[in-house]
Amino acid sequence: MVNYLKLSLAIAMACITAISAQLSFKIGPVPYTMQNFAVMLSGLILGAKGGLLAVLIYIGMIAIGLPFAAGGGGIGVLIGPTSGYIYGFAVAAFLVGYLKKFSKRKISLWLSTVVASLPIYLLGFFVIYTYANMSPPLMERLTALSISLGFEGSATFLIFVSTVLIFVPQDLFMDHVFAVVVYSYLSRIMVERGMKVD
Repeated sequence: MVNYLKLSLAIAMACITAISAQLSFKIGPVPYTMQNFAVMLSGLILGAKGGLLAVLIYIGMIAIGLPFAAGGGGIGVLIGPTSGYIYGFAVAAFLVGYLKKFSKRKISLWLSTVVASLPIYLLGFFVIYTYANMSPPLMERLTALSISLGFEGSATFLIFVSTVLIFVPQDLFMDHVFAVVVYSYLSRIMVERGMKVD
């Protein structure tokens, strides 16, 4: 039986994820966005399966050409250098939705988002690193960004800095904290109104 409330919320969260992708700025090939907030909130509100559904709807909207990713829309976005982050969102939403069952306090909810963000970073890094090894201009842009920030080391480390490390502070201490606070507020409202999603 279709849970229309969960489906409606999943569509709403997919739209919020699309909006959060537009709240971005670039200092390199990978843009800063607010998507981690929306992805984590999807999993927290909808649970594992619902959070995954929300991100899959979002990916579907990109696939049909809607410009809902930070880099636009279309299949090219989903097979491009930053596509690993998008697929990581799906895993992360599922994972945080699963882990929240074991989290009763805000700090433990936040720690759940920290663990759930690992697939985003791993998949994002793996895909863009693969592209960088096939594209000297991309490799140069990624390593030059890290060097301009004062980092030194191998090309692999410099790419890790410019595609993962520089995003961690905003993701964990702004996007994730915001997601936990919003979830705590919304969950109280839903309980008061007798709404059960997951």
